Amino acid sequence: MKEKVLAMLRDIPGKIGFYYKNLTTGEEWELNSAVPLMAASVIKIPVLTEVFAQLEAKNADKSEIYEIKSEDKLPSCGALNYMHTGLAVTLQDLYTLMIILSDNTATNLLIKKFGIENINRRMRSLGLEKTTVNRLLFDASDAARGKENYISAKEIGILLEKMYRGELISPAASAEMLGILKNQRLNGKMPFYFTGEVKIAHKTGEDSSITHDVGIVFAPQPFVVCFCSNEVDVPRFETAIQQITRMLYDMQAAK
Repeated sequence: MKEKVLAMLRDIPGKIGFYYKNLTTGEEWELNSAVPLMAASVIKIPVLTEVFAQLEAKNADKSEIYEIKSEDKLPSCGALNYMHTGLAVTLQDLYTLMIILSDNTATNLLIKKFGIENINRRMRSLGLEKTTVNRLLFDASDAARGKENYISAKEIGILLEKMYRGELISPAASAEMLGILKNQRLNGKMPFYFTGEVKIAHKTGEDSSITHDVGIVFAPQPFVVCFCSNEVDVPRFETAIQQITRMLYDMQAAK
C-alpha cells in the first residue's frame, strides 16, 4: 500500500508534500514532507495554537467581544464578510469560524490580536522550523514583495499528533481544538468518500495552483495524514486526496 500511495503522488506534476503516521503503531510514510510550501489556509492551525496558548495563560478571554468593521472584511472563504457591519462576535466565534468555514476576516483579526512574532515563536518552541506566518491574508503589498506564509506537511502532522495526544498547549486545549477541527464544514477532499460514519478532524487550504488538506482520520487505528501542494493540477491532486484517504482508511479497517 505504501508504494502504491507514493507512486500515485509521484505521478502528479508539481510540488507535493505528503506525510502519514499511524497513531497506534507509529508507522510513518513521507514524500517531500519537510519541504516548505506556501500555506494558504492551513496556516490557520498555527494561529489557532497561539490563540489557545494565550487563553491558557489567561492573556485572553474567549467571551471578549469584537465588532466587525467594514475595513475588517475580506473576500472569499468565510461568513463574516457577508454579515452586517457592526456585528458583535466573541473571540470564540472568531477562532471557530476561522477553522470550520476558513473565515479570512476572523483569521486576520486573530493574527493582529495575537501577533505574527508570537505565533512564530510558538512554532519554534514546539520544534517547528519551517511553519511561519510572514504576513496577513490578502496583504497585496507584502505579497508583491514575495512575503508568503509557509508550512511543511510533516510539521503540520507534528502539531496534529500533539493535539491528538493532548500535548498541544494542554489536554483541555488540545481537546477543544480537535473538536473544532472535527466540525469542519469544507469536506470535499479527505472526507469525500465518507458519509459521516468516520470522524475526520481536518483543515483545508486553497489558492491559485495550491490545494491542501491535513488532519486526523479516526480509523480503527487513527492516523494523521497531510496532503500539501503548490504549482499543482488542483482537480487531479484533489482526486488523489479523496482516493488515498479512503485507501488508508480501508487499510486500517481491514486489520
